[in-house]
Amino acid sequence: MKFIILGCGSSMGVPKADGDFGNCNPKEKKNFRSRCSALISSKNQNILIDTSPDLRTQLLSNNIKKIDKVLYSHMHADHMHGINDLRVFFLKKKTTIPVYADKITSKYLLKTFSYCFRKTQNSYPAILNLNRVKRKMYFNKNKEKILIESINVKHGLVNCVCYKINKKVVYISDVSKIDKKDYSFFRNIEFLVIDCFSLNSHPSHLNLQESLNLINEFKPKRAILTNLHSTLDYSFLKKRLPKKIIPAFDGLTFSF
Repeated sequence: MKFIILGCGSSMGVPKADGDFGNCNPKEKKNFRSRCSALISSKNQNILIDTSPDLRTQLLSNNIKKIDKVLYSHMHADHMHGINDLRVFFLKKKTTIPVYADKITSKYLLKTFSYCFRKTQNSYPAILNLNRVKRKMYFNKNKEKILIESINVKHGLVNCVCYKINKKVVYISDVSKIDKKDYSFFRNIEFLVIDCFSLNSHPSHLNLQESLNLINEFKPKRAILTNLHSTLDYSFLKKRLPKKIIPAFDGLTFSF
């Protein structure tokens, strides 16, 4: 099974739409960051986490030919507004694609992208069917079973759903605080992909030191920093991080 970080940039990406790279060296390819999405890819299933506004380019760059299910982390635009690019996968399969979201995100989806979930006046069919995220979800296909566990963490004023895959990988792209009572969810894993927005404090994200503190607390075998702002250059981070911790880059793939 593979985990692919399709995009690892913060809400405006690197470079920003006006070409600003911030502190990032434009000669380093790993500094070109699209907005956050990720893919769980097995022999039988491709499960997408979030539909970044850059989703089309991400799927093309990684040669992704199918999407079987979609998990949403939260209702912010940089994680949702590529939803239209799921249409091609509906047209290929001729069946709606299951998507999973919490209560607040579900309301946002139905209000903002109602045409994806209901037949329109122009007779365009629904392409998605909406399901509520559960604490434990089993996705089975051809005798293959994938366990997805979820837990809520704070992302500023909203909650963000954090996902654990087969008890080995935890993906937490947007977080400002994790309740100590939930720390056990993050222990004894192989890979932790975690928010690391910038060097400075931020009301909705972890900064570098806060990310490192949590990594030290949870002790994964490997950790990957994602949701990287343009103030964080790839080489700057790589030189300063311990070997078991690396900055993400678009297309980073690992097996588990």
